[in-house]
Amino acid sequence: MDFSLGEDQKMLRGMVREFAEKELEPIAAKTDEEARFPASAIKKAAEIGLMGTGYPENYGGSGGGAIEQAIVFEEVARACAATSVILIVTNELAAYPVYQFGTEDQKKKYLLPLLRGEKLGAFGLTEAGAGSDVAALSTSAAKKNGGYMLNGNKVFISNGAEAEIIIVFATVDRAKGYRGVTAFIVEKGANGFAVGKHERKLGIRGSSTTELIFDNCFVPEENRLGPEGKGFHIALETIDGSRIGIAAQAVGIGQAALEKSLAYAKERKQFGQAIANFQAVQWMLADMGTRLDAARLLTYRAAYLKDQRQPFIKEACMAKVYAAEAASFIATKALQIYGGYGYVKDFPIERYFRDARITEIYEGTSEMQRMTIARQMIKGE
Repeated sequence: MDFSLGEDQKMLRGMVREFAEKELEPIAAKTDEEARFPASAIKKAAEIGLMGTGYPENYGGSGGGAIEQAIVFEEVARACAATSVILIVTNELAAYPVYQFGTEDQKKKYLLPLLRGEKLGAFGLTEAGAGSDVAALSTSAAKKNGGYMLNGNKVFISNGAEAEIIIVFATVDRAKGYRGVTAFIVEKGANGFAVGKHERKLGIRGSSTTELIFDNCFVPEENRLGPEGKGFHIALETIDGSRIGIAAQAVGIGQAALEKSLAYAKERKQFGQAIANFQAVQWMLADMGTRLDAARLLTYRAAYLKDQRQPFIKEACMAKVYAAEAASFIATKALQIYGGYGYVKDFPIERYFRDARITEIYEGTSEMQRMTIARQMIKGE
């Protein structure tokens, strides 16, 4: 049993870390404070192939698999969590369904620019009355003249303001429940489509989160993704994989908080010595490090299983729920180690504290992860 990365994976990690420390970390605080989309950083990430990690080169990708994606998302999140979610949404939530379920024409038109970083993507699933309960969505898709007319609103859509390619889920027949859910590819600028309210968020502030409005938005039939009624399956399969990405993001946030805490504990002196010498601080650091290692191992196990085309739903949920809660725990302890300095914006700890919290909510709440884990265990999978 080998827990080490291969040489190519180590090189990838080193390259991404160097990029993140040079291009992302210096602007992370300002990105957060101004809630400013890091356009220049995203462009540079695309130039070195980070947007296409995990996909074949003939579709605009840069190769690798789920492990390589986890490496990229972790290292980027270690420097700037907001930038990491912009990558995750485009790379996994927008690109994956086109790659897995799209026609060759759809892949050429939409997958290539997503993986090359020429366009950003979004995933239009959540509604005010349909969060965890995907089958309850009410956005409708009525057939009309060679296409569909979409009507409804989506909420809490990451990349909503900047995305040019959005995977949208609507129902062709609400009476059918999840069997009526159908997926569509909607382009920014389509008639009847508009970006609505921009949310003012606690953390991950450099990534936009918006409402999407569909008011008699016409989508041509060639932009339907998969057959009618397949949307529920497409959504769940996409989210199953993207949970690994969010777990990796949480690991990156936890890593940053732990590194800063270790350095501070060695420098900060009280009662004539570094606080790292006090048992209370040592135990906090030990718990932080232990949970971080466990979270990383769970995350990379799920990624490995996905790459091996083995069942990974339970393992992805385990990784996501544990890594998310570990990141929040580590950030909380980091703030405690920093004391009053951790509570002010002169130091990055309060940002890690705020950024970590959302990982317990998006891509399925911790409660939904536990429900799925239990169901998989009961079924013996």
